[in-house]
Amino acid sequence: MIAKPDLPERTPRGKGEPTALDGLLVIDFTRVVAGPACTQTLADFGAEVVKIENPDGGDDTRAYEHAEIGGESAAFLSLNRNKRGIALDFNNPAALEVARALIAKADVVVENFSGGVMKKFGLDYASVAPTNPRLVYCSISAYGRKGAFALRPGFDPITQAESGFMSLNGFPDAEPVRTGPPIVDMATGMSACNAILMALLARERLGRGQQVEVALIDTAVSMTGFYGMAYLISGNNPGRFGNSPNGSPTVGVYRASDGPLYIACANDRLYRRLVTEVLDRPDLVTDPDFAHRKTRTANKEKLRAIIAGIFASDRLENWMAKMKKANIPVGYLRTVEEGFNAPEVRDRDRLSRIPHPTAGSVPNIETPLGMSLTPAVDPVAAPLLGQHTREVLRKTLGYDDRRIADLAQAGAFGKANLSAQGTDE
Repeated sequence: MIAKPDLPERTPRGKGEPTALDGLLVIDFTRVVAGPACTQTLADFGAEVVKIENPDGGDDTRAYEHAEIGGESAAFLSLNRNKRGIALDFNNPAALEVARALIAKADVVVENFSGGVMKKFGLDYASVAPTNPRLVYCSISAYGRKGAFALRPGFDPITQAESGFMSLNGFPDAEPVRTGPPIVDMATGMSACNAILMALLARERLGRGQQVEVALIDTAVSMTGFYGMAYLISGNNPGRFGNSPNGSPTVGVYRASDGPLYIACANDRLYRRLVTEVLDRPDLVTDPDFAHRKTRTANKEKLRAIIAGIFASDRLENWMAKMKKANIPVGYLRTVEEGFNAPEVRDRDRLSRIPHPTAGSVPNIETPLGMSLTPAVDPVAAPLLGQHTREVLRKTLGYDDRRIADLAQAGAFGKANLSAQGTDE
């Protein structure tokens, strides 16, 4: 039987501490990964984020099968913390009226539908900006909202493949490998959040909002980084190098007699310290084959074999102690289980459990952003589908019970009974 990790309850933030985005109303039309990652960061720091979902199943990640608890998936829980959730059927005119009313009061709208969807429903920037000129409207897409590919749907691994990013990952003698986590989605979400915050700052100076756009393909291209820049300078197509950039024999995975480690001795100073203070092989400094970076690269397989033989002769903890004493960049090669239980993670209070309406409690991974004056809000678990419909319509739009009942009767919230789509809690 698999033992689940023991997680502590989260320590609440200090009473009276301000939040960075207090009073900011964000209407969130996003789903899957990039958009929800963006809006979750805004919610973590005090924005009121109203997540609008299709009542017929909601966000696609609700059905992802990594793991589930209390009827909710790990994917959905990981991306929708601190949001209030409502369900609206956009095929219903009454529901569109609610959506437009929310946008009219919003500071920020974020959407990542396929091209043309928001325009079809009259919810695109051109349609809504005249009634809310201070609105910051963020569109997240695979290939942008203009041009020949604007209507083409796309996903993280596809843009990894098409941008060249995937060609850099893996080993030289094997096929390219996508990253495990959806790194382009996550980076696009971060970029979208940055763009929104910049637009809000610009609004303070200019007095009006604007449309901002982030595309997966653009993010993937930018993430080729200095490898992409090197290609533009030299014309040489970079390839895969596994765990050792440029084939460096002193960067990558080695195995002690009882386990793996990762070292990163990427310059002459660190190399000399490694071979003299840790490996006790000063001859690897004076030997002409290894005396300089270029000669080490030319003889990398020979040097790698020598270093591998030395590491294999002793236990992992002995090597780790020696390398830490010599201030060599080194780390354990851990599984997720080992990493999450490591002191580097546990000492940072990154993991906790928080209340959930159907599961009792669910795991929580803290935001990686720290702010001394305006720390993140106390986390609230991702909403059930339509959980806050009644609350949002009452508190945000000022609708009374009669009007909410009329909307429910008109089918604005889908076929489900409103009692299952929100309470006053």
